[in-house]
Amino acid sequence: MYSEQDLRDAVAGGAISAEVAEALRGHVAHMRKMPVTDEENFRLVNSFNDIFVTIAAVLLLVAMAGIGSAIVAGLAGLLVAGAAWFMAEFFTKRRRMALPSIVLMLAFVGGVVAAPLEILSETNVDQNERLLGALFAGSFIAGAIGAYLHWKRFMVPITIAAISATVAASIIALIVTAIGPASLDNPEQLILALVFIAGLSIFAFAMRWDMSDRDRSTRRSDVAFWLHLLAGPMIAHPLFHWLGITDGSMVGIGGAVVVLAVYLAFGLVALAIDRRALLVSALAYVLFALVELFDEFGMVELSVALTALVIGSALLMLSAFWPAIRGVVVNKLPGTLQARLPIAGAIPQAA
Repeated sequence: MYSEQDLRDAVAGGAISAEVAEALRGHVAHMRKMPVTDEENFRLVNSFNDIFVTIAAVLLLVAMAGIGSAIVAGLAGLLVAGAAWFMAEFFTKRRRMALPSIVLMLAFVGGVVAAPLEILSETNVDQNERLLGALFAGSFIAGAIGAYLHWKRFMVPITIAAISATVAASIIALIVTAIGPASLDNPEQLILALVFIAGLSIFAFAMRWDMSDRDRSTRRSDVAFWLHLLAGPMIAHPLFHWLGITDGSMVGIGGAVVVLAVYLAFGLVALAIDRRALLVSALAYVLFALVELFDEFGMVELSVALTALVIGSALLMLSAFWPAIRGVVVNKLPGTLQARLPIAGAIPQAA
């Protein structure tokens, strides 16, 4: 099985021409009855060997963490980061294996962030909130720098999302520290607001990558995919929390209608930008709201089944007719906006 990235590499390496690659994309799109841009391709597993290597790598990383923890605080994170980088030199740089590359990148950044946090846990700086907050932010800044170096070396698409996440976490930590948690009546509300703003910023950043590759034929589209996957829950969770879904304060018909209206808005945005991350990230809240609604109508035993039936059917229908529905949505938008969104159109005919 060959991925979109393999096809791009084949063109770049001169194995096939760009015309042949485009003809193959058109043939696949025609067979699947869906344009290539609407497939939202990204490489995760090429073969079972990817899973096999990932399991072995995780076992080794767990071993490094255990050995480091037994020696001195902070060493576990450094050993994990070092081992992840060393394995990436072979499995990412040379073998270009997708799933191991993702896991090793996350392990590397996680190790870099965890090392100073482990050291902090063994000190007495917790009595000084501002110093603790600054050091906490510093650990995420170190993670962002490590992720940037990893990107320059290995160019794994998910790395840009890791950089964005660590930068956002460090900025949030610095803002909360500057204000002072002790001076806030409800720090959770401030953090949720900052997470929401960060989510919108990452979403805008993802759109920059998307708009630079409207036909989704380069790695920039893969980068945008992971950024959208990161931004989705950062936008959805604070929003539905403010609507009262997470604490159960918004129930009944009115609450369910509001949740469905918000989810419909997410769906229209997802169709316009041709990304499904917002729909997936908000799905749990919609399911919860509908379950509560069916419970209120006395359908306690069937509430979960009816909710799954309604939402599952709707999402399947949306998936089946995604290109047609998206075409209608995009055509209603201003021409200047259409020209910047991923291409929407008829299914290419096979050559």
